[in-house]
Amino acid sequence: MALPRISKTHQNHWKSIKPINTNALDDPSLPSEVTHISDGLISIFTKEPFSQDNPELKIFASRLTTKEVESVLNGLKSWKVAHSFFTWASHQGGYKHNCYTYNAMASHLSRARQNAPMKSLAMEIVNSNCYMTPGALGFMIRCLGSLELVEEANMLFDQVRTKRLCVPNSYSYNCLLEVISNSGSLELLEKRLEEMRNFGREFDKYTLTPVLKVYCNAGKFEKALNVYTEMHEKRWVDAHVMSILVSSFSKWGEVDKAFDLIERMEDHKLGLNEKTFRLFIHGFVRVSRVDKALQLFDKMRKSGFSVDVSLYDVLIGGFCKNREIEKALSMYSEMKELGIRSNVGVLTKLILSCSDQGEMIRMLVEGQEDFNEEEMLLLYASVLNGLVDNGSVDKAYQLLQAMMGKDSDADPVVNKLQPVKKKVRPTNPLFEIVIDGLLKIGKLDAALILFEDMMRSGCKPNVLIYNNLIDELCKSNRLEESYKLLREMEQSGIEPTHFTHNSLFGCLCRREDDQGALNLVKEMRVFGHEPWIKYSTLLVKQLCKQGKAVEACNFLDNMVEKSFLPSIVSYSAVMNGLFNIQEVDRALQLFRDISARGYCPDVVFYNVAINGLCKAKRVSEAENLLNEMVMKGLVPSVVTYNLLINGWCKNGDVDKAVTCLSRIVGEAREPNVITYTMLIGGLCNAGRIDDALMIWNNMAKIGCAPNRITFNTLVTGLCKCGRTAEAVVYLREMEEKGMKPEIPVYSAVMCALISKLNLPSAT
Repeated sequence: MALPRISKTHQNHWKSIKPINTNALDDPSLPSEVTHISDGLISIFTKEPFSQDNPELKIFASRLTTKEVESVLNGLKSWKVAHSFFTWASHQGGYKHNCYTYNAMASHLSRARQNAPMKSLAMEIVNSNCYMTPGALGFMIRCLGSLELVEEANMLFDQVRTKRLCVPNSYSYNCLLEVISNSGSLELLEKRLEEMRNFGREFDKYTLTPVLKVYCNAGKFEKALNVYTEMHEKRWVDAHVMSILVSSFSKWGEVDKAFDLIERMEDHKLGLNEKTFRLFIHGFVRVSRVDKALQLFDKMRKSGFSVDVSLYDVLIGGFCKNREIEKALSMYSEMKELGIRSNVGVLTKLILSCSDQGEMIRMLVEGQEDFNEEEMLLLYASVLNGLVDNGSVDKAYQLLQAMMGKDSDADPVVNKLQPVKKKVRPTNPLFEIVIDGLLKIGKLDAALILFEDMMRSGCKPNVLIYNNLIDELCKSNRLEESYKLLREMEQSGIEPTHFTHNSLFGCLCRREDDQGALNLVKEMRVFGHEPWIKYSTLLVKQLCKQGKAVEACNFLDNMVEKSFLPSIVSYSAVMNGLFNIQEVDRALQLFRDISARGYCPDVVFYNVAINGLCKAKRVSEAENLLNEMVMKGLVPSVVTYNLLINGWCKNGDVDKAVTCLSRIVGEAREPNVITYTMLIGGLCNAGRIDDALMIWNNMAKIGCAPNRITFNTLVTGLCKCGRTAEAVVYLREMEEKGMKPEIPVYSAVMCALISKLNLPSAT
C-alpha cells in the first residue's frame, strides 16, 4: 500500500481518508455476513430510543469481529452514536479492538473536535497493549495533531515503541514531525529528527517540509535555507515548499527576499495557486510593501487568475495608508473600467484619504450610482466615523447637516451634496456618530442642537445618545437640563440605565446636595440600580471638608436604610471628618460599628483612627489600636508608625518614639524622611540635642537624605538648645544644597546669635 503524503496540498484530504487498513471497507467482496451484521448494528444504534435489551443486539454481540466494528464505525455519521457503539463493543466478551477500529473512532472524534474523548482513546490504546502498523500509528498521530494534542501524540508514539507494539517507520515519523511543526515546538522537532536519523529512518520530502516550516515560523532563516538547499539538491522542492519560504520572509519583513523567491519559483516552473497569490498580496500590503503587492497582483492576472473587488480593496487600502492617493485613485478607475462593482470599504478608504474635499464629494455622489440606499447609509456611517476618528468632527457635522438639507454655515464644498441628499436621509446611527464626536471635543451645545434636529427629522434617539448627553450636561453642572432630558427619555419609553442615574447622582454629589442625592438613590432603588461608590465617597469627602461630618454620617446612614452599603473608603472619610471637628467619641463609635457590620477595616482605616486619636492627645488609645491591628493579622505601614511617633513626640513620650524606630527597622521596614524629621523634632523639644544629632547621622548612613523641613527642624532645635555655632553650620549646608530656610528659622538663628552677642556672625 502506498503511504499517504504529508504535504500541505494533502492536509485537507487526510481528514476524509478512512482509517488505514489492508482491507477496503467498501469492497463488494466482503462476506455478506459482515455486511448483514454491520447493517443490523447501524440500524439498532441509530434507532430512537436505543435499547441495550434489544434481542438482536445479543445475537450480533456473539459474532462481533473487528471487521464488523470498523464497518459500523465508518457507516455512522454521529460521533456520539459512534462513541456509544465503540464503548458497547469494548465490553463484549471475547472481543478486543484493533488499531483499525481505534483509528475509525479517532476519525470521528477528530472531525467533531472532541478533545477529551480523544485523549482517553489515546490512553486506552496504550493500556490495552494494542499492536499498531506504522501506517495506523501515523493516522492516529495526525488525528491527535488535528486537535492540537501534541503532548498526547508524543506520548502515544513513545509508548507503542517502548512496549514494542509498533516499529515506527519513516511515514510514522513524518506524521509526528508534521504535528510538532504545526505546534511550533522547535526543540522537540529537532529532537525527533535526530532520533529518526539515529534509528536509520530515511528522510524524504515529507520529512523536511515540516522542519523547514518550523524553522521559518521561528525566524531561523539560516537553518531554514540549509534545509531548503538540501531539498533543492534532492529535487524535492515544489510550490508548497517555496510558499512556506515566501510566506515566512514576508511575515518577518523580508519582502524583497520573498519576492526574489517568487521569481525563482517562476524560473523553476513552479507557479503559485490563486489562494497563495491572494495570501501574499495581503501579506505584502500588511507590511506596507504595496509596490511588491502590485507586482504580484500583475503576475496573478498574467497567470490567468481572475481578480475581484477584495483584491482591489486591499491594494487601494495599502496605497491610502501610504498616502499614495493618486495610485489609489488609479486602481479605483481601473477597477471600474473592468466592470468590477465597488464596495463600501473601497470607497470609504478613498474618501477618507482625500485631502481635496471636492474629490470626496464627487466620490460620494458616484456612490449613488453603485449602491442602494442601505449601502449608501453604510458608506456615510463609515465616512462619518472616519472623519470623527481623524479629529475632523466639524466636517462630519457639516456633512450630516448637508444630508438633512441644511446649507447654512456649511462648507461650500459640502453643500454640493444636493444629488446625494435627495436620496439618503440620516438615520439614528449617523446622528449617534456625530453627536458622540461633538461631545468628545467639548461641543455640547452643538450636540444638543443636532439632537433637536434628529428629533425633528423623525429619528428616535436610543439610550446611548440620551446617556451621553445627560452625562455631559451633568459634567458641565447643567443639572436642570439633564433632568429635562431624563423626563423626555422616560416619556419616549426608554428606561434609564444605571449609567443614566449615576451621571445625575455624580452631579448632585459634586454640588454637595446630599438631600437631592438621597432622593435620587430612592428612585434608583426602584430600578434596581446602585449608586457608584466613587460619587458617594466624593460627596462625603466634600461635606467633611466643609466641617459637615455629621451630615456626611447621616447621609451614609440613610444610604444603609435604603439597602445600599457604602464602601470602607466612604466610612474612612466620615471618620476623619468627625475627628477633625473634635467628635472623637462619635468617630470611635463609628469605628466599632463598622467592624460589627461585617466590614474588615484595613490599614488605611486604622491609620485614620490612630491619627485622630493622636491629634486628640489620646495616644494610649491609639497604641491599643496598633496592637489590635497586629492581632488581626494586619501589617502596620510606615505611615502607621509615623502617626504614633508624632503623637508620642508631641505628648512628651520621646523614648517610646525612639523605641518605635527600632521596631520599624526590626520589621525590615524602611523609615522615611518623615519618620526621622519627627524624631529629630521630638528630641530637640525634649532638650536631647545629642540624640537628635545621632538620629541625623543615622539618616546619612542608610542613605535617607534630609529635606528642607528636616533641616529647619534641626537648625531650630540647635538654636533652642544654645548650640548656635552648629546651627549656623547646618544652615549654611542647607543653603548650599539649594534649600531656602523658612523665615522663622532665620529668626531663630539671629536671636540665638544676638543673645550670644556674636554680631559679626549674625551679619
